[in-house]
Amino acid sequence: MGIQVNEEQKEFHLFNGEVSYIFRVIEKSGQLEHLYYGRNITHRRSFKHLIEREVRPSCNRFEGDHTSSFEHIKQEYPAFGTTDYRYPAHRITRSDGSSVTDFQYTGYQIIKGKPSLAPLPATYVEEKEEADTLVITLYDSVLHCTLRLSYTIYRNRNVICRNACFVNEGSESVYVNNAMSASLDLPDDQYEMVHLAGAWARETHKETKKITKGIQSIYSARGASSHVHNPFLALKRLDATEHSGEVMGFSLVYSGNFLAQVEVDTYQVTRVMMGINPFLFKWKLNAEESFQTPECVMVYSDEGLNGMSQSYHALYRDRLVRGYWRDRDRPVLINNWEATYFNFNEEKILSIVDTARELGIELFVLDDGWFGERNDDTSSLGDWFANKKKLPGGIEGLSAKVNEAGMKFGLWFEPEMVCRGTRLFEEHPDWIIQTPGRTASHGRNQFVLDFSRPEVVEHVFTLMDNILKKAEISYIKWDMNRYITEAYSPSLQADQQGEVFHRYILGVYQLLGRITDNYPEILLESCAGGGARFDPGMLYYSPQIWTSDNTDAVERLKIQSGASLVYPLSSIGSHVSEIPNHQVGRLTPIESRANTAYFGTFGYELDPGKLNKEEKQQVKQQVAFFKQYRGLIRKGSFYRLQADADLNDVAWMVVSKDEAIVLSFRILAKPNDSYRRLKLKGLEPEKLYKIEGKETTHYGDELMNAGIILSEDYTGRAQEFWQREKPGDFASELFILKAVKD
Repeated sequence: MGIQVNEEQKEFHLFNGEVSYIFRVIEKSGQLEHLYYGRNITHRRSFKHLIEREVRPSCNRFEGDHTSSFEHIKQEYPAFGTTDYRYPAHRITRSDGSSVTDFQYTGYQIIKGKPSLAPLPATYVEEKEEADTLVITLYDSVLHCTLRLSYTIYRNRNVICRNACFVNEGSESVYVNNAMSASLDLPDDQYEMVHLAGAWARETHKETKKITKGIQSIYSARGASSHVHNPFLALKRLDATEHSGEVMGFSLVYSGNFLAQVEVDTYQVTRVMMGINPFLFKWKLNAEESFQTPECVMVYSDEGLNGMSQSYHALYRDRLVRGYWRDRDRPVLINNWEATYFNFNEEKILSIVDTARELGIELFVLDDGWFGERNDDTSSLGDWFANKKKLPGGIEGLSAKVNEAGMKFGLWFEPEMVCRGTRLFEEHPDWIIQTPGRTASHGRNQFVLDFSRPEVVEHVFTLMDNILKKAEISYIKWDMNRYITEAYSPSLQADQQGEVFHRYILGVYQLLGRITDNYPEILLESCAGGGARFDPGMLYYSPQIWTSDNTDAVERLKIQSGASLVYPLSSIGSHVSEIPNHQVGRLTPIESRANTAYFGTFGYELDPGKLNKEEKQQVKQQVAFFKQYRGLIRKGSFYRLQADADLNDVAWMVVSKDEAIVLSFRILAKPNDSYRRLKLKGLEPEKLYKIEGKETTHYGDELMNAGIILSEDYTGRAQEFWQREKPGDFASELFILKAVKD
């Protein structure tokens, strides 16, 4: 298990009983040829039989060798310009303008454990025995550059993590124009591509399509991973389903511009690449400097999409999220945004706090509008000092009163932005990202601070630190409400302007790191106008992320189902909001709003003082329910039993050793419907389970193979159809299962 090297053949085999990854060094060229990725296979002394060579009408690398066309060789980290005409994994330009590279193998190293990628976020190990890392070293003697390709295989996870690092060992600068984190050539094209697409208020909708010849890709060039595409794609076999068949997942631990691309050539070879988007990227690599790519996390599953998802969930929950809150249950919170928007004062806030505390809610979060002269979205970002007209005692005084009332206090920031007319803007007008001589576009009446500059990051940290060190703050909501336009930084030379986007996100990571290092017990939730930066890079710093500004329970079925393809429930920010819903105007029962929100971090986005007596009692019961089961929801195995966004019925399930929660949600009611059965997953076949509220018990194999019979007769009495109590639209039901003795 781990990594085996066939020294004579220069073959490398990463395997762990679940997955195998095999490649070799090509004798003549010193480049790397990919041989196999998939279900675990037995190690042998030679994998030479997996090499594919044939004379084809093409250019060949070596005279007299008509099988040396790199266009027809599966590669590990391909270059362009030396007989391979497909898109490359890297491109480096010399001072003379040439961009042909020839990195040749010089050696390898096997490391127990997993080295850090600082200052970039990455997955990690706590014990060296958890993983093994193979580092392949290659050298280009004309560029005088070293390329290090790293492969980490976890011992007990079907996960392989990859990254690349370029080191300039010459005396002249070179320019890195493209540096993918991973590239993989697969032997056929019988796959569907699955990815997550959307827009503001409808993020992470699952998209599936058969791959075809040519290029199909998802990307961001917005400065953030974006609402539009998530830095993830999967290739699934045509017959693969949620719970069966082969699936390969690719997820990038990065929060900026990215590219995830699938290219199918005329011989049905499929090339997958993932990394920083080469568009608008150009990194000046000076002598003795290095450039490190982000990490690409690859998951292989032969148990369908849900099997892939569970691998990502376990890894990201336990070995990407860090710190105090990684293994702790999250507090039930209430946020005042949809309750008050900008129209609040201390008296109003404390009335919300008093009612929320009576309902069992544990944390109050003060959202936008507490600082400067902020009464709408046209001013004050960057003036991070309290508006004393609204809050006479400032944040320090309000947080003390909230804590004295028996609740924790949380605070909203948007640290990366500034508005005109603020003290920060007047003192440092050159600190915004803008191109000389061009109009500086605004978004939500705000401009992006130039976080590629260390002095800007330092200044914003000081402003935040002045508040955090004085007040009793347990939670930060970190927002980001616009993308980057007119990308330019006056602090960089002309030949470094292609570095702005990447340096910006490194600055964001630096500030996040300083805040979490200085205040390790603060629960930080990332937000970016909802889900515009819901990515693994942010999870490294914030254990939960606001999934979408759309809080409608029905829309959240699609959004949260999509997010769960990669991200664990413990990371999915999900709240119960008031009705009519503020994003779509829909009226949904409070039970269904809560049932959807349970499958996440759970909280409320409403004014509890406006609830009637019956609704308050329901909220009290909901809060108690989540407190009882939040450990199961955070740590259990999640199954999408029915999750297609185009279907009328959605079903989710989270299960641990002896208990489970099942959600059945019907969006639109149907008259005189057929019988329905919901087949469960993840139970122990021979264990006996009791379904709460029902008299009978059932063995696990029965529940998984025969299923639960769903009924619209919620009264439990045998009645004619027109006499029954009808569930109506947007109806849902929770089933609580607990193992019992036979």
